[in-house]
Amino acid sequence: VQLQASGGGLVQAGGSLRLSCAASGRTLSSYFMGWFRQAPGKEREFVAGIGWSGGRTYYTDPVKGRFTISRDNAKNTVYLQMNSLKPEDTATYYCAASGSFPTPLSRDYDYWGQGTQVTVSS
Repeated sequence: VQLQASGGGLVQAGGSLRLSCAASGRTLSSYFMGWFRQAPGKEREFVAGIGWSGGRTYYTDPVKGRFTISRDNAKNTVYLQMNSLKPEDTATYYCAASGSFPTPLSRDYDYWGQGTQVTVSS
């Protein structure tokens, strides 16, 4: 599976961005999908995850109520809608696919996108 993340950019605090993760090579419907982020000098952290059918979603506490993960299996794409962005959301965002089970651990993911930069100015 090849994953291509896009949609990052520079936005002011309080603004919104929508990230997309398009897959090729295999259908995403067999994978649990996650979004991670990594800020300079920090470890990569789990942001959000979504089950195979989209019925179950998971979020890290700092983004609950602001971010929404969704997927369109027909388009082989996963999205991350980010609202009310804060400067602390600044990071490179990565999408990833897990072929095993729902998990917030990066080591359990099999495929990774290249990352898209999100910068939130104060």
